[in-house]
Amino acid sequence: MTDPRIPVTEDELHAYIDNELPAERRGDVEAWLAAHPDDAERVQSWRAMAEALHARYDAVADEPVPRRLEIERLVRQPRKWFYGAIAATLVAFSAGGGVGWLARGASASPSAFQNFTVDALDAHRLYVVEVRHPVEVPGSERAHLQQWLTKRCGWDVRAPELGETGLKLVGGRLLPGPSGPASFLMYESASGERFTIYTARAATVTTQMRYATQDNDGALFWAERGVGYVVSGGSDRARLTQVARLVYDQTEKNGG
Repeated sequence: MTDPRIPVTEDELHAYIDNELPAERRGDVEAWLAAHPDDAERVQSWRAMAEALHARYDAVADEPVPRRLEIERLVRQPRKWFYGAIAATLVAFSAGGGVGWLARGASASPSAFQNFTVDALDAHRLYVVEVRHPVEVPGSERAHLQQWLTKRCGWDVRAPELGETGLKLVGGRLLPGPSGPASFLMYESASGERFTIYTARAATVTTQMRYATQDNDGALFWAERGVGYVVSGGSDRARLTQVARLVYDQTEKNGG
């Protein structure tokens, strides 16, 4: 039995949207929303966001977790790539040249570019569909998130401020990268548009920016000081470049 006098929690509101709330508590939540218009408005915005995400990503929501994202791969030896498979996968990508404002440094090798973009886009597609659990550490704990990822990854992980592009930090998580741990940050606009930043050790010190697409998602990859970055988002390349440029400017300012 539940007590309707107990205040409704945010987890219960999310469970209500996802139809995961116990039946005996549903009436209490609906009564609470009727008496609390601010919470009712939040629930409506979350529901609209969930519907938009599912409309765009339902085709990939039920796909199995890619093996490269299995957590035990963090402790394995660096992967060995079969060059035939790499070449075949690269055919599926549309790789552009360096963006003008970052056309400098050595070009990324095909394998480094492919490793990062495949992993980053897989992670992006896997987690952007999540409404209740898109991240491990929420954006409200930015300082803790940065300290945790910095300690685990071994380089200075900073969550850029992307407010001027209309994006707010959702949070982040730790993932396996091409040869060790990777940091993963997620940002979201008021309309539910999501971008992610995937960062891991890179074999090359510096590379120019390169573009790739997979289905309806795009990614921009570059490397600085032996760390590779991939900003992933939708198919609007101009919008993706706007976000990636701001990420790049801030990582350069902070020294990586």
